[in-house]
Amino acid sequence: MNVSPKRMRGVPGFGSLDWRTVLPLVAASRALDDLEESTLLPQRKVLYQFSARGHELTQVLLGKQLTGSRDGVGAYYRSRPLLLSLGLELEQALASTMMRVGGMSDGRDIGVVFNLPRKSGACVLPVCGGVGTQYTPAVGWAQALRYRAAVLGDKECENSIAVAHGGDASTATNGFWAALNIVTTERLPFLFFIEDNGYGISVPSHQQTPGGNIAKNLAGFRGLRVLDGDASDPMAVAELIENAVTNVRAGGGPALIRVVVPRLSGHSGQDTQTYKSAAEIALERARDPLEKLRAQLVPEIVSAADWDLEIKMGREAVAQALAAVERRATPDPGRIRRYLFSELAADGCIELQQQGGTYCEGVVPPAGTEHASPQGPRINLVTAVRRTLERELAVNPRMLIFGEDVGRKGGVHAATLGLQEKFGIGRVFDTSLSEEGIIGRAVGMAAAGLMPVPEIQFRKYADPAAEQLNDCGTMRWRTVNRFAAPMVVRIPGGFFKCGDPWHSQSNEVQWLHGLGWRVAMPSNAQDAVGLLRSALRGNDPTIFFEHRSLLDGSWARRAYPGDEFVVPFGKASLLREGRVVTVVTWGAMVERCEQAIVSTGIAADLLDLRTLSPWDREATLASVRKTRRCLIVHEDTLTAGFGAEIAAVIAKEAFFDLDAPIERLAMPDVPSPHSPVLLDEVLPSVETISQAIKALAEV
Repeated sequence: MNVSPKRMRGVPGFGSLDWRTVLPLVAASRALDDLEESTLLPQRKVLYQFSARGHELTQVLLGKQLTGSRDGVGAYYRSRPLLLSLGLELEQALASTMMRVGGMSDGRDIGVVFNLPRKSGACVLPVCGGVGTQYTPAVGWAQALRYRAAVLGDKECENSIAVAHGGDASTATNGFWAALNIVTTERLPFLFFIEDNGYGISVPSHQQTPGGNIAKNLAGFRGLRVLDGDASDPMAVAELIENAVTNVRAGGGPALIRVVVPRLSGHSGQDTQTYKSAAEIALERARDPLEKLRAQLVPEIVSAADWDLEIKMGREAVAQALAAVERRATPDPGRIRRYLFSELAADGCIELQQQGGTYCEGVVPPAGTEHASPQGPRINLVTAVRRTLERELAVNPRMLIFGEDVGRKGGVHAATLGLQEKFGIGRVFDTSLSEEGIIGRAVGMAAAGLMPVPEIQFRKYADPAAEQLNDCGTMRWRTVNRFAAPMVVRIPGGFFKCGDPWHSQSNEVQWLHGLGWRVAMPSNAQDAVGLLRSALRGNDPTIFFEHRSLLDGSWARRAYPGDEFVVPFGKASLLREGRVVTVVTWGAMVERCEQAIVSTGIAADLLDLRTLSPWDREATLASVRKTRRCLIVHEDTLTAGFGAEIAAVIAKEAFFDLDAPIERLAMPDVPSPHSPVLLDEVLPSVETISQAIKALAEV
């Protein structure tokens, strides 16, 4: 028999839900998995398949509660039923897994890493292939909700929440614990939704988590409401989810729900589950939530005929979607290089991403000017950075600065000194000691329309955040410009009065392999102002490298160039001109190279690249074609350093213009040593650079 929505609302355990909006989604999700597992995967029309069989009902029940205007969701590769409940169309879902045009990535990424950009309604952040990567970006979304409501007056954010959906194995990751620490410390509107199917691929839960139950382990965690449920009782778990979401939405603080679900298929389409016994598999099948739901609804709530009709209609809808996707084109290989960075459309305007950053929210900063207007005395580089941050905070209310010790202390390098006092703890704030948490939450903030400026205290300290940094850089490309996360990550590094393997590394080449990141390495205060302002007003994620030896170095001091001064990325600075040798360098080596050129008396072009992504190929090649000799000097180690890339380009593009081999001078392949005596031995010095210039000039 048919049931009216009014009668359904009175069913104990279902709260305000209407089963007729739940069952079609569950049926469609199950039909999708059936189709992919039985047909599309064997036919290799789908290459990666991650079944949600057994997880569908709980995810749909969660999705039905995400009704906030600005709700945000961090999901993972088994979250397709959740996305279906939030509006993902069946045709788009299949287009993604079948690598057809119009899917989530147009074949660039595996088809189960979905996303759902939205300005109104639940927004699903781009799913990543890594485990546990969804948690800290979702935290950033939650913090952005609070900021936008309290500071920007965005009423739609006041009752919205963030949710992170993950499996039980993901609760062992750094991202989960970083997120847990942040949301409880900050008391953010956040819900962890953990589906426990008992396994992380083949590893059982008790080997992932003590006792195999994360909810029990967190029962005493301060500031966290912990709930435990079982999908074998659909009505009870529906009530549990509704109550939890309602409480978080009402300001009750963060919560965690663990829901036990069966894993009715292997981890992926290639997983035959040979590590399970036949009895274990049979027990899991007996707990199928779809069958449990049927037992609770039929015949009291719905007739058997109506139930069967819904299941049939789900299969038919999937079949229609398949037919439509089969008619879609395969991806165009000619477009594969697009969207690594923001691009200009045919009309010369930026082709905006659908979600992320301030530009697509209609907040476009002024372009600035490349004309410097020096003001006052020479200032050191750290003062130039601080003054630029202060100016941009004043003109951009969406900009936030955060990191370890950046608040009251003003940063371990004093770059943020006084900024919290002037702009408040809501805009300049300290974080817990977790680089994963710092960068991950910056990703979520950027996706929510803010301009985050996280600080990593030293270059080596960025390594724990490498996964978030890499995922952020590829976001625009792998979502085909649906999402981007513009931000500026400030990272001091390099040698100072001494070195060591932990605080003094340069290793900038890693971020050139971190695709999608712009990389700036200023050598002086004026360029620091211009490059930092360009980055803060830009539409791409940027690594801004502040060299420790330059922060208060006398050579790097310059007059402040003005509040609108910008330096475009990819435009080198020609500091000296000559016709004998070209010296190409950046960062702290610029000063040493200039001193070396002066000491030799040799007329040389000195090119300060200023940015490495992009780098100024044209200026470099033009100089080499003029001087016919090239020396590349950098602090990073020699093997696979960025100098090798520059040399390769010169060898290919200007080989017949050369009168001598291209030379490189860099650190040998050893970490930065602590003793000043040892450091002087390995760093390119004025003397060794001078010798290299002389030798090259004599060839």
